[in-house]
Amino acid sequence: MLIGTLEAVRRYPIKSLQGVVLDSVKVEVSGIPGDRSDALFALEGAREGKAYRGKEHDRLHLLRDAADARDCAKERGVAVEVRRGGHFFDAAPISILVDQWLHELDAHVGYNVEWERFRPNFFVRTEASAQPIPLEQTLVGARLQVGTVRLRVRSPIERCITVTYHPLGESSDPRILRFLAAQRNAWMGIYCDVLEPGTAGLGDPLILF
Repeated sequence: MLIGTLEAVRRYPIKSLQGVVLDSVKVEVSGIPGDRSDALFALEGAREGKAYRGKEHDRLHLLRDAADARDCAKERGVAVEVRRGGHFFDAAPISILVDQWLHELDAHVGYNVEWERFRPNFFVRTEASAQPIPLEQTLVGARLQVGTVRLRVRSPIERCITVTYHPLGESSDPRILRFLAAQRNAWMGIYCDVLEPGTAGLGDPLILF
């Protein structure tokens, strides 16, 4: 089954900070090289020794440079450091969002919600005339292919307050998370494990087997 085509590819070098736009990407079993390979950790306060994320600071997603992120945290009284070593994923190496999953949310808030709020590695666009695609929870365990990469769906992605933040720093919209919590178990998008490494790029079809 054709789900749609790959419209955007993102890598996030520092967890919770701004992503890098890519036309194509190599995907390894461990994920995309350099994706969330660094993360901020608090050196003091209630989250000492734990990750300092978008949940803790609503402006991190606007920053790309680690030094700027440290300064931003310091302004709120928290000292942080950047730690490196592998991947700082929440759950799985690859995240995917399909535009159809956003449609009910769009109708609820009255505008097209920016997919960038959800920080996927792969954003997939369906054809306007496409039949409804399966919802996230029904895809658990399913196998997908994009480009030469084969994936297995691990779980839906449970969302938090960060999806209310505007990708360009405009006013936040709490209706987004309220709708997801009330109507979708707070789910939006899917986490995937990599079965076979390969490459994926813009325009590649996402196929459900």
